[in-house]
Amino acid sequence: MEHVFRLTLACPDRVGIVARVSNFLAQYNGTIIEANQHADIREGWFFLRNEIKADSLPFDIDTFRQAFAPIARDLEMSWDVHDSRARRRVVILASKDNHCLADLLNRWHSGDLDCDIPCVIANHDHLRGLVEWHGIPFHHVPVDPDDKAGHFAEVEALAKEVKADTLVLARYMQILPADLCARWPLRIINIHHSFLPSFIGAKPYHQAFERGVKLIGATCHYVTEDLDAGPIIDQDVTRVSHRDEVAEMVRRGKDVERAVLARGLRWHLEDRVLVHGNKTVVFE
Repeated sequence: MEHVFRLTLACPDRVGIVARVSNFLAQYNGTIIEANQHADIREGWFFLRNEIKADSLPFDIDTFRQAFAPIARDLEMSWDVHDSRARRRVVILASKDNHCLADLLNRWHSGDLDCDIPCVIANHDHLRGLVEWHGIPFHHVPVDPDDKAGHFAEVEALAKEVKADTLVLARYMQILPADLCARWPLRIINIHHSFLPSFIGAKPYHQAFERGVKLIGATCHYVTEDLDAGPIIDQDVTRVSHRDEVAEMVRRGKDVERAVLARGLRWHLEDRVLVHGNKTVVFE
């Protein structure tokens, strides 16, 4: 992959933002190889993502931050710049279902996901063989229904021990406590097996069957303390009919879940998701 610095920013919209950023990069002979921008007219907010060839600039990422900071302050930006060679460390949380986990591991193994996976944590031991076949450490952390706090404390300790940047809930099926969500803002990604905001909570396919829907879907979103209500990264759907029982809906839904979670995680890893309030701007 091309070695790039990814500059992302959001700020109140005004005339001259793109010019200020472009002039800054031109001042240092920075070569922009991908540029994306969006103006939210209703909110009066501006979003930008640029990929800049790292070797076209005369400085490293830290000096980039120092040089750009005055512009960011002047334009009241929420911003970041990320070095594409600084691979993020993704810890995957799972339970018994293997379809999302297996898909992510396969994509990682083939190089389609540009990240490190230092470990997988699960509340059941069923998926150990799958994970260890890929050469990844597997941690079985059971859940005591009468004292779930101990489970979550151990999960967070393991994630911190391996210096995780991101947690991915690959059909983990546990509701994270609010304080844990608060400590990992926009760093926990979940796949929910419905087209949110429809059918939140448990057994969404059963809920969809009872409602007689003709479309079922999956939603990849950031996790917040509000159940299944965090900023949405990606969604997709597939058709069903009156002939389909719950088991068939589950089977079809699994294909959608895999694809949506993989896309959402890849966009997160590539800094393509900008969050504003409870909405996202995704530069695909």
